[in-house]
This record gives sequence, structure tokens and C-alpha cells, in this order.
Amino acid sequence: MTDKVSVDIVADLVCPWCWLGKRNWDAARKLVPEIPVETVWRPYQLDPDLPRGGRPYREYMKAKFSGENTERWAQMRAYLEAAAPAAGIEFKFDAIPTRPNTLNAHRVLRWAAGQGVEDAAAEGLFRAFFADSRDIGDIQTLSQIAGAAGLDAELTAELLSSNQDETSLREEEAFFRKLGVTGVPTYIFNGRFAVSGAQEPKILADAIRQAAQEPPEPE
Repeated sequence: MTDKVSVDIVADLVCPWCWLGKRNWDAARKLVPEIPVETVWRPYQLDPDLPRGGRPYREYMKAKFSGENTERWAQMRAYLEAAAPAAGIEFKFDAIPTRPNTLNAHRVLRWAAGQGVEDAAAEGLFRAFFADSRDIGDIQTLSQIAGAAGLDAELTAELLSSNQDETSLREEEAFFRKLGVTGVPTYIFNGRFAVSGAQEPKILADAIRQAAQEPPEPE
């Protein structure tokens, strides 16, 4: 058995399945407390071509899920809203003002990882977007979320006003796309196998147990 399981969670912070997936992941880890797990959040932008200022949410969703896709979104939304209470979360889709470009949100998450507060930052970003109707593409909003997670809010705002880490984040995202990640969340265990989608906690716990029996992929 390996000493520790390393899990990369490839996700986007405006993906409702990813917030549900995070809560399922939190529950899964509690099912296997005997196995040490290191979680690393990895960037993925569902729509990297969005302008940095984003687009009005309703306008964006109407364009994305019009015509034959309307029913598909209605079904997904119904499932998400039904599954949310058991996970302790709430989706307020009708109140979301802006569909942001998420590059800046991913930058905040990376800096949070460097300070050991990545989990708090991820939760704060998801909650801000889906439950609190905040624009997580806005620098002031992001700096406030960062501050609440334990980062220096003023420094975060200063860094977001620069291009700090933008290139490396884009390169990291491109790496996971080349690996074959096409949907999120995707959980990669010890660099050896992946589980896709917001799976139930039991399935994710079983994947942790499986990964614990295998050595990590050599770097």
C-alpha cells in the first residue's frame, strides 16, 4: 500500500457539477480516514474564450442551451437542484448575474494552495458564484473571497491587476486537455487512473482504496 494517495481534481469554478463533486469528494474522504490523501485542484476553463469581463448570465445560457439543448439543460438543472440539499449546498441559477471568465478565479485558487488554504478558497468561490450571486471574475470580489479564505486580500487584488501566473495556468490547463480531460470534474488518482463526473461518495472512496494499493506514476 502506498503511503499517501495524491489526487488531482480538474475543475472549473463555474461548473455546478464541480461544486457537487467537491462536496461528494469531502464526504468520500471521511469514508476512508485511514488513508492519507493529498488533494490538488487543477485549472480547467469550460469557456476560455469568454471576454475577461464575462457576459450576462441569462444571455450566455440562452445562447449555449437554446434549441435542442434547452431540454438537456432543464434536465441537468432539475437533477442538480434535487441533489444539492443532500450535499449541503444550494444553486440559485436564476440569480446569477454574470458568467465570468474564470482565469482570475483559478489564479486565486493557485495562490491559496501555496498558503495551504486551497479547500477554503475553492468552497468560497463555488459558494460565491452559485449561492451568493457574486461575480467571481471581478477583482474586488475575488480579493474579498481570498481574504475570507486566509489570504492577504490587498495583495491578492494587486496580483490580480497584473498578469502573475496567467501563462503557467494556461499551460497547466493545456496539459490536462492533452491528457484527454474533456469534462469536469475529473479526479486523477496517483497519476494512474481517472474518475470523471460528480460521482457518489462511495464510488470516490472505492477509487481512493484502489489508488492506495498502487504506487504513484513516476514523474
